[in-house]
Amino acid sequence: MTEDLEGFLDSSLTDVEEAVRKAAAAEVMPRFRQLADHEIVEKNGPHDLVTVADRRAEEHLTASLTALLPGSVVVGEEGVHADPAKLDALHGDAPVWIVDPVDGTRQFVHGDPGFCTLVALARRGRVLASWTYAPALDELAVAVRGRGARVGDRELRPGAPAADRVLEIATSHPDFTTDEQKRALLGLAVDGVHPRPCGSAGLEYLAIAKGEVDAVAFSWENAWDHAAGLLLVEEAGGAHRTIAGEPFRIEGGNALPFTAARDTATVERVLGLLRAGAEG
Repeated sequence: MTEDLEGFLDSSLTDVEEAVRKAAAAEVMPRFRQLADHEIVEKNGPHDLVTVADRRAEEHLTASLTALLPGSVVVGEEGVHADPAKLDALHGDAPVWIVDPVDGTRQFVHGDPGFCTLVALARRGRVLASWTYAPALDELAVAVRGRGARVGDRELRPGAPAADRVLEIATSHPDFTTDEQKRALLGLAVDGVHPRPCGSAGLEYLAIAKGEVDAVAFSWENAWDHAAGLLLVEEAGGAHRTIAGEPFRIEGGNALPFTAARDTATVERVLGLLRAGAEG
């Protein structure tokens, strides 16, 4: 972490928290269970939705976060959808705010409180801090590289799953997997493992950090879905690897699927099952 960003995080963690809360309060929660049909649009299919709340919240966060850290830029889900060239900022020297204004838009649209706003601060592909805010659940988790993770005032440190525990693993929806990835994910259908479709990716990562879920196995690599949660899991004592055995890179180009889990041993177990499925 460069010295200037260390100083920023020392002085501005609560300012970022407040910016995230304000964006959700102004643009997301007033529209929760209040959306009109014309305010919901399909992007790439019925499970990939965008609403006016997504767009407005990203605009709000773009203004507030770049004001807090002059010279920073935003890579947000909706901004990249409109202009894919914005992804190039992940490779640049400027600090980057990686933003998913409403992670779990499908849940949000259906009136389910299982959605969140995700913000991560990164530089040169390295995630330095993250904020996971579930406004309908009134829950905010923060992670800072090398400084741990917390939800509210509670430190997150779930440890390894019990040896006799059936592993609960949240997995990608079939709409977002190739045939090869589907075969790999089928490797999780064994005794002692309970794979299930994921909800909001950000909240699945938070559940790992809290010890409520053991792992995820995902087949897509959008930085805004994963950057915040992967740091949260790491700082809670967990780990992540792609099927090739490499750490997940927020810049993309990963071998997929990948997993994140409560501890390294669980990561290795899940990778073994994914590889067996891919070969099988």
